[in-house]
Amino acid sequence: MLKIKIEKTAHPKPKPTGPLGFGSVFTDHMFLMDYTADKGWHDPRVVPYAPIVLDPAALVFHYAQECFEGMKAYRTAAGRVQLFRPDKNGERLRSTHERLCIPPIPVDDFVQAVKALVAVDKDWVPAEEGTSLYIRPFTIATEAQLGVKASSAYQFCIIASPSGSYYPTGIDPVRIYVEDEYVRAAPGGTGAVKCGGNYAASLLSGEKAHRLGYGQVLWLDGVERRYVEEVGSMNCFFKIGGVIRTAPTAGTVLPGITRMSCIELLEGWGYPVSVAPLPIEDVMRADEDGTLEEVFGTGTAAVISPVGELKYRDRAAVINGGRIGPVTQRLYDTLTGIQYGRLPAPQGWITEVE
Repeated sequence: MLKIKIEKTAHPKPKPTGPLGFGSVFTDHMFLMDYTADKGWHDPRVVPYAPIVLDPAALVFHYAQECFEGMKAYRTAAGRVQLFRPDKNGERLRSTHERLCIPPIPVDDFVQAVKALVAVDKDWVPAEEGTSLYIRPFTIATEAQLGVKASSAYQFCIIASPSGSYYPTGIDPVRIYVEDEYVRAAPGGTGAVKCGGNYAASLLSGEKAHRLGYGQVLWLDGVERRYVEEVGSMNCFFKIGGVIRTAPTAGTVLPGITRMSCIELLEGWGYPVSVAPLPIEDVMRADEDGTLEEVFGTGTAAVISPVGELKYRDRAAVINGGRIGPVTQRLYDTLTGIQYGRLPAPQGWITEVE
């Protein structure tokens, strides 16, 4: 167990008023922990939120040795604050560290660190419908050395930001552009881990999609440009002929926590779920023959995001008349019900912050 030192700010910031956005206002404190080769991970602490000072030669700037997680704290109607499956975020961060040659952080230590920061900044967890405290753990290489190698020093940090409802006016299905020119990830690369380079590589396609009037990009595989993979910041599911299909997380697709939870719920409800490669042509053919019933994305930010339209080359598939489907709605209602304490949670899904 970590021995976390806590230094509270002498100058607390005013809480935001009015509608909350996303990721622009931050709480009073942050969690920090350092790594050096001689000490390992050490000096865990919650301190006042402040800039991080780094040497210009820090390896994170030059060779992108860094990674992050995304998760939320929710306030229930009874005023309790709880986390949704934080151990799974800790497991994924550990996997990411191993892929990027960063010394791993034990999952129990990760969860303890998140709980410590949220406990100190508990008053920042908003109570309005659909709001939450977004939590961003991240790790950066801090050794000052211009040379392509794994760093010998790191800093692990957690910051938090009160966030508004993803759907302030109701769930609005998103329009998605299928990218077949650029690729997000290739076998053997870093597609299955949460590092910033994956997102930097996606920006150009995102801008192209927005110019064409689409809100997100659906990526195809990096070898044949044939199989659907994931959507920007979400995993993606397709209900075709009664079967719910999603891409395997076999090295090029991020293993989403919400994705995992949806599969477990769907299987528990008796729906057939296929985790296997799915050609985009099969999706478009299903639209043509009327068997493409629902498409939805899953992720921390939106939880469940219905897809109303898919654009692939010169073809556009309008799903379920551009409206949210019944399975999509059931998943959204169930997951948000669990997260906000309105519904009972499966064993181990909820961690309360005291």
